[in-house]
Amino acid sequence: MARRSVMTLFSAPSDPWSHRTRIVLAEKGISIELVNVDPQRLPEDLLDLNPYHSVPTLVDRDLVLYDSRVIIEYLDERFPHPPLMPIDPVTRAQFRVALYRVERDWYGLAHDIDADPHGKAAAHSRKVLCEAICASAEVFRAKPFFLSDEFSLVDASIAPILWRLPAYGIELPAQAQPIVKYMNFIFSRPTFRSCLSPLEREMRH
Repeated sequence: MARRSVMTLFSAPSDPWSHRTRIVLAEKGISIELVNVDPQRLPEDLLDLNPYHSVPTLVDRDLVLYDSRVIIEYLDERFPHPPLMPIDPVTRAQFRVALYRVERDWYGLAHDIDADPHGKAAAHSRKVLCEAICASAEVFRAKPFFLSDEFSLVDASIAPILWRLPAYGIELPAQAQPIVKYMNFIFSRPTFRSCLSPLEREMRH
């Protein structure tokens, strides 16, 4: 395969892992060639690049990255302004724990819902995901962003799941008002709006 001179992101227009990568790109103002793909019918060049045949996949010259967590941390280090992780090692570790929990819990449950939306497992996952989100209401209340006064990789990871709640069939209860306020704040950001795919825009209509 010929070497690419422009950074390229292979992205699915509806999956949250690709979405969070696009959010980070938008927050950083990074120019990129975006290749939208169907996860069920990946293009040959992506199959050649990524042994796991997954999205998102980032190509930066001779470097190929194919895990969304690795990609967003690479982008934050490669393009350090604005920084999306704390400089202090202790706080950075706390943010990494938050990222781990969001990925393991929220993203795992979202995957279960997407896999079989009408099955019994999905109904259970909806309940557990709603409870997990609501359990963080006081954290959302404490600061403008999650755990921070500034937008971070944690916000970029949380936002795609919260955006998809209507599509998952989840309605937050009244006691989740701090989360709803946070959602309205995040979703109104120009950077967030700019990176939505047409399919993602339909999720809240």
